[in-house]
Amino acid sequence: MPIRPSSMPTRTLPHGATRHARCWRRLGTALAAAAVWALATLPVAQAQSRIKDIANFEGIRDNQLVGYGLVVGLDGTGDDLKSAPFTRESLIGMLQRLGITARSANLDTQNVAAVMVTANLRPFARQGTRIDITVSALGDAKSLAGGTLLVTPLLAADGEVYAVGQGPVAVGGFSASGASQSVTKGVPTTGRIPNGAIVEREVDFDLAELKNVKISLRNPDLTTARRIADAINAFVGQPAAQSTDPGTVMVKVPAKYNGNTVALLTDVEQLPVEVDQMARVVIDEQSGVIVMGANVRISTVAIAQGNLTIRITETPQVSQPAPFSNTGQTQTVPRTGINVKEDKNRKLAVLPEGVSLQELVNGLNALGLGPRDMITILQAIKAAGALQAEIEVM
Repeated sequence: MPIRPSSMPTRTLPHGATRHARCWRRLGTALAAAAVWALATLPVAQAQSRIKDIANFEGIRDNQLVGYGLVVGLDGTGDDLKSAPFTRESLIGMLQRLGITARSANLDTQNVAAVMVTANLRPFARQGTRIDITVSALGDAKSLAGGTLLVTPLLAADGEVYAVGQGPVAVGGFSASGASQSVTKGVPTTGRIPNGAIVEREVDFDLAELKNVKISLRNPDLTTARRIADAINAFVGQPAAQSTDPGTVMVKVPAKYNGNTVALLTDVEQLPVEVDQMARVVIDEQSGVIVMGANVRISTVAIAQGNLTIRITETPQVSQPAPFSNTGQTQTVPRTGINVKEDKNRKLAVLPEGVSLQELVNGLNALGLGPRDMITILQAIKAAGALQAEIEVM
């Protein structure tokens, strides 16, 4: 049977004990409020990034491969051999290598397409491993759907063959047409072959025996390069790293990592570094996109933006002579209407010196501006010398 609250014995505290209990409760409430205030007033730590996310290590990079080949097995969507002579010559050459003479034959097939094959050779890809390849039509083929790429050597910049590709082409788009209408989705003249190439040659590079390693920043910056060098030196306990320029940090392999540079890079790439960046405004005038960095600041400036709209309307009218009149003829009389409208609701806004990015955006939005107007105003502020940032127009 549960115990009811009314059946529990009660205890009355003395008057002094009750007063002390109230004091303790008030003290606890005050301490809790002070703790909350202290946490709220702590400075917010800047976001840090790992070195592996902001830099590249020497020797760890991709290599681009390219090749020329033929895709066969198309359903009449390949190249027209009359308008694509390179496809015809490639087809004849392939058949001759297989012992078939087709030079004098009247080839008229549209089941073959000449393609360019591209791939990225991963760093330290070993012989026999497979990589993905991309196949793109070179001639006037309509679609590569259902086709198969024949053996295609893939060459690097040095002219050597590093991989060989072959296999069925996977196309994401399609194209269909009728007598009076056609439908196309995606790009049917480009496809991929997952694991479609086999690596035949390796790139010689002995990473483990390096005595000095270069770290290249993806976004060169003097401050960030210096911070990376300081973080590495603090980790290894000796001045092993030095920033030689805004985009490069030179690291001398310490004695305890001799012959095991991979272990050093594994430890270094996990070090957190606070990334610094220039104050920059990036503008894409074609799409109206504006991207502003967090360090963008402006001096005191007043901004006003007004629109003047002039609309010209042509409404021609027909003028006819009086009924049963022997003179006059029907004519078209031009009528032009001109309407000038000036927006009077635009106001002059003052932006104080040193405003933050959010305040700058709020100030421009307060004027009721669109992206196109913002681009013009930002360029005008820069021309006036009030924008303390670099403007990059894409």
